[in-house]
Amino acid sequence: MKYQKFNEEIIQLVGGKNNIQAVVHCMTRLRFTLKDRSKADTEKLKAMDGIIDVVSNNVAYQIIIGTHVNDIYKEMVEMLGLDPNAAEGQPKEKKNFIKAALDVVSESMTPILEPIICAGLLAAFLSIVSLTGIISPESPTYQILDALRTAVFYFLPIFMAMSCAKRLGASPYLAVALAATVLSEQINGVEGLSVFGIPLPQITYANSFIPILLAVWFMGYVTKFVKKIVPNALQYFLSPLLIMLITLPATLIVFGPLGFYVGEGIIGFFNFLMNTIGSWFVMMLYSALQPFIIMLGAGNFIMPVVATMIASNGYDPAFISSCTISDIAVGGAMLGYFLRARKSQQKQLFGTVTLSAILGVTEPAIYGVFVKFRRPFIAVMIGGGLGGLFAGLTGVKAYSVAWGLFGLPSYIGQGDFKNLWLMVTSVIISFVASAIASYMLGIPSEDEDRTDQHETSTKTVGDSSLRSLPLGNVVSGEIIQLADVKDQAFSTGALGKGIGIVPVNNEIYSPVEGGVTVVFPTKHALGIKDVNGVELLIHIGIDTVELEGKYFELFIKQGDHVKKGQKIANVNFEKIKEAGYDPTTIIVITNTNAFLDVLPTQNKTVSMDDLLLNIVF
Repeated sequence: MKYQKFNEEIIQLVGGKNNIQAVVHCMTRLRFTLKDRSKADTEKLKAMDGIIDVVSNNVAYQIIIGTHVNDIYKEMVEMLGLDPNAAEGQPKEKKNFIKAALDVVSESMTPILEPIICAGLLAAFLSIVSLTGIISPESPTYQILDALRTAVFYFLPIFMAMSCAKRLGASPYLAVALAATVLSEQINGVEGLSVFGIPLPQITYANSFIPILLAVWFMGYVTKFVKKIVPNALQYFLSPLLIMLITLPATLIVFGPLGFYVGEGIIGFFNFLMNTIGSWFVMMLYSALQPFIIMLGAGNFIMPVVATMIASNGYDPAFISSCTISDIAVGGAMLGYFLRARKSQQKQLFGTVTLSAILGVTEPAIYGVFVKFRRPFIAVMIGGGLGGLFAGLTGVKAYSVAWGLFGLPSYIGQGDFKNLWLMVTSVIISFVASAIASYMLGIPSEDEDRTDQHETSTKTVGDSSLRSLPLGNVVSGEIIQLADVKDQAFSTGALGKGIGIVPVNNEIYSPVEGGVTVVFPTKHALGIKDVNGVELLIHIGIDTVELEGKYFELFIKQGDHVKKGQKIANVNFEKIKEAGYDPTTIIVITNTNAFLDVLPTQNKTVSMDDLLLNIVF
């Protein structure tokens, strides 16, 4: 644990584990409910490195740490043996069943992409060395290397079991034991089996993931049930045995066949789609829209489909090829911007993200450029769509999971050079078309004007000309200088320079354009990072974390992109005051040290047309 020693010292100085009744956190501090506050050594806590201040009031015993408190809190509750959800007093979020299932699949696939990609690139390497005669396919060296490639997919259920077990509340070791059992030669693909007299269908578990995913999901519920009925003294001995005795037969009778038929259904659906409409449509659509899919956080949702298709057909007729075509199109769009840009800083940015996109890593381009300038999305839709259309019409196949330039050799397959050249042609089309489209669309003038305005807005101080960035207002009201705010974490300036406002209406607006970096579950605080790198914390009210979201209505969530002046929340400040809380809304620049100064407005009151802060750099 990164903060283990830090947390150990805090626990000791608040009176030990037995003195802690509960602990929660907000944006900047840990809030302890102590059985006996007199046991806490406040002065020693204040003297600790990493602690800004300690505040003891009617609300809680509060240790002010900073905006990284969430990481400290996670380790703290684990050390104390507490349930984070119960400790925070937050009900678990109820998700739509389909969304929850897709989240589990996506999150489980992410950790095992590493061996899958390794196997894909190894397949490409073996294709090249065998075709050039460097290594014969019959040689022991080739057979050993090929064993690594085939093993990754054959033992896919074991990788999946290990990846998803904790997420689904099961023991990773028992989950792996279950996966290894169904892959054994006594079960995998064997005909005529029965358990407790119940005949079992012939199921091949190798190269699959859905049966074991369903089985581990069931194992999670069995684990909770068994731990409730088995006495603590016998947990170590009896629990694993009972869990396996229940889960293994259920897997063979129910979840194995169910998962097998679900997998067959997935293959059947996409085969039907490609046989009726055509693979060209699927590839064109996905190649054009992949950047949007990545922005939605659903970039890995196709991996289970791809794994199933490769296991069933020996190749993927649509998605991996589309991923590569789209990635190269992103690189082409960034090259167009690189050629169009006039400023050295922009050229450096566009050049860097061009290279990473071509190599198959598009997130820097999408989040660093696409979100801000928007027009590259159109360029990729044009270039990626054309490349995907060509690949679909010519029947390009991906024989393994490998994308980007380094993955192109894997399209050779078993000597299928025609497939390789068709894929190379597809990515050239996508790259060139995207580059031309982005160059012709140009860098939006409004973004250049905004950048120019920020770079040329100056304040003269003595003989120096300093650039400044004005920030808009958050809420109309009466100005309070930060030093007068009744919260030491803010008034001391420890969290950064800023300002306070006593609101006169209930609407909260974004003072900048940027990305929402954090939204606290109780809705009383949120962070925004603007397009110039300014990091803001908007803290609505003092100690309002105790309201647990009551009287707050947010219109944004973490990851959203907001415009300057966009309405982001409604807050019933009258109800907050009636509940006994200070409604002062605080705005601080948490990365103040990155700038020369942060200058608050000198107005006594502000409306939504006024500027709130000036960032000098």
